[in-house]
Amino acid sequence: MAASPSRTVTLTIRGPLERSDLPGLFARTSALVGAGDIDTIRCEVVGVAADAVAADALARLALLARRHGCRTRLVGASRKLQELVEFVGLSEVLR
Repeated sequence: MAASPSRTVTLTIRGPLERSDLPGLFARTSALVGAGDIDTIRCEVVGVAADAVAADALARLALLARRHGCRTRLVGASRKLQELVEFVGLSEVLR
């Protein structure tokens, strides 16, 4: 039996990210992971500020992805956002 090819989807998160944006973001993510056999979610985060809302959103997205057996990868994160991810202990799940 051949292994199935990996499947990566891209989720674009645009800044500024407001707390009121989170329900829609999680609904989009749930639809992505629920729609099929996905192993990686690429989160494009260009322009997302390094703040508490971003940390909360990324932590929840990583948890949602892990519950569906997916990895989460950040693309385009600013240096400050990368530092925040490391500071809050998410660097292992958000590479």
